[in-house]
Amino acid sequence: MEGQAVKRVVIAGGGTAGWVAAAGLVSQLGPLLDIALVESEDIGTVGVGEATIPTFRGYHGLLGVDEREFMRATQATFKLGIAFENWARRGDRYIHSFGRIGKSTWMGDFHHYWLQAKAEGYGGAIGEYCFEHQAAEANRFFASEKSPINYAYHLDAGLYARFLRAFSEPKGVRRIEGKIVGVDQDGESGFIRALIMESGERIEGDLFIDCTGFRGLLIEQTLKAGYEDWRRWLATDSALAVQTASTGDIPPYTRAIARQAGWQWRIPLRHRVGNGLVYCSEHLADEDAHAELLGHLEGALLTEPKLIRYRTGRRRKVWEKNCIALGLAGGFVEPLESTSIHLIMIGVTRLIQLFPFGGVNDALAKRYNDQARNELEKIRDFIILHYKLTERDDAPFWRRCREMAIPDSLAQRIALFRENAFAWQDPDELFRVDSWVQVMLGQRLEPRGRHHMGRLLEGERLRRALDSLRRNIADAVAKLPSHQAFLESYCAPAGD
Repeated sequence: MEGQAVKRVVIAGGGTAGWVAAAGLVSQLGPLLDIALVESEDIGTVGVGEATIPTFRGYHGLLGVDEREFMRATQATFKLGIAFENWARRGDRYIHSFGRIGKSTWMGDFHHYWLQAKAEGYGGAIGEYCFEHQAAEANRFFASEKSPINYAYHLDAGLYARFLRAFSEPKGVRRIEGKIVGVDQDGESGFIRALIMESGERIEGDLFIDCTGFRGLLIEQTLKAGYEDWRRWLATDSALAVQTASTGDIPPYTRAIARQAGWQWRIPLRHRVGNGLVYCSEHLADEDAHAELLGHLEGALLTEPKLIRYRTGRRRKVWEKNCIALGLAGGFVEPLESTSIHLIMIGVTRLIQLFPFGGVNDALAKRYNDQARNELEKIRDFIILHYKLTERDDAPFWRRCREMAIPDSLAQRIALFRENAFAWQDPDELFRVDSWVQVMLGQRLEPRGRHHMGRLLEGERLRRALDSLRRNIADAVAKLPSHQAFLESYCAPAGD
């Protein structure tokens, strides 16, 4: 297809992935493309990607989405981070917040000052120097155009897909209802020419986006792109998802609670709570997982638990010939750090930047694949970190995590932090230094050394600076409304 103009884009599959792709393409490149989305109401979606990270807001900014309208439509709540419980040891709890910790300098990051204070016998907890962390702990929240607070959302994934459909169709996206029963390929090049529908209709296109979930109808079943399995590092392979009624005030964070052979999520929405248990079937039978999940729920059941099987890893090529895989079709890293929707959005963003208007070619596809692989591998390492740094030995699953070999890229990060307290973020990397520091400290990785920049503050200067910073954050948080009260005001129906 080199030299063949690309105008007709066909998205196979709806759900979050399909409609995020449709919304992004039509909002940015709409006048240049003919976009069709094919989905069937008879085919369900996984639909448990209900927690997001702050990059979500940037994508909505590109689309021009009104925040209140979006939140009302999806029953969304605000999210300041994730609370991890029982991960390093039973009874432990820490928050990986979305905020920045303290004030860093060109010489080094703030946690080196904090480590110096700790060595001298003061300084408190690292979270006391992060506004978002303290707001989350206090169940408080406030946002405005002038507010610098860093946050994301919890949302109803089904309602979100519906919201994006209503956003996209008036702008020109054509939705085609029906089941795909075949794929027509060019006999010479292998490029996809059309989707064959159950009705007999042919949906022809120049570029196809595979949003068909784990099955990868186009990218794998048709084009055989291959899959790289990561289960040796991320052993969980099953999840049970269930919805419950809300109980009590809504906290502005996700809960990730380590259990016998995996972990449980709790995602608070305005109309209900999303719950689930991620587990390794080698260490926990399905019926036992079912009992464990139901035994730790709060609130009345609204649905029956839904079992989801998966295999952690990545498609070897997410762009193969004239097909690009998004979402679960492109790979899966378990939802521990809420990266699923981000990976869809960044995939669409890269496609917009590298769009093959003049025809699909190897150079574009290679650049796209390289970027996707680099980012996903770094996210993979960040997820593995939570498991590898456990000190738990009370169950075979956790002993397996402690003892497993890990990628060299992660081993280097751990060693550098353990010996010197250094953390870093590459330019193409999602998680910031603050994220790595919060999780490594939360998992009880105590640095043996540190940068001595804190010693340059003579006398009581370091103590006074830290006390002032901590006090200013505490005072600011105390002035915030509760998350519940802010939600009720901010998301009130238009006109109220």
